[in-house]
Amino acid sequence: MKSQTAASNAAVKQGSTGRGTTTVADGVVAKVAGIAAQDIPGVYALGGGAARALGSIREAVGQKDLTQGVSVEVGQTQVAVDVTLVVEYPHPLQKVADAVRDAIYAAVEDVVGMEVTEVNVSITDIHIASDDADEKPAQQHKRIDVEPLPGQREARVS
Repeated sequence: MKSQTAASNAAVKQGSTGRGTTTVADGVVAKVAGIAAQDIPGVYALGGGAARALGSIREAVGQKDLTQGVSVEVGQTQVAVDVTLVVEYPHPLQKVADAVRDAIYAAVEDVVGMEVTEVNVSITDIHIASDDADEKPAQQHKRIDVEPLPGQREARVS
């Protein structure tokens, strides 16, 4: 059986019936908060620039980090959450932050069963859809028709 000091990376929810304790890892609490935040309209991504770059590498190899941009501080019965996000333009920043905060409160309290003391939201960037349109695929196939000079065969590049 783990002692409280050995369980420093886990939340401990005391059983009300005296039948034992339930231990929930900090990563589980962070994942619940991350899933809740990603479901909010206007949230483009979680995490700052470096975290998103690492996350895109993970996604390229088939892994997705649902805790990216989320950190939690877990006590015995209470949780504090910090979340960093990128909001899609033109969603109102404060409304998105409030919706993320409400979703995290509800998800952590309902799913994990612990009281949330605070949810701090940091918006580090906004995503503009036209930024995606400016990015060009690595390889584009262009068809170039060249008129042959007299006496030459026709050349086509596809």
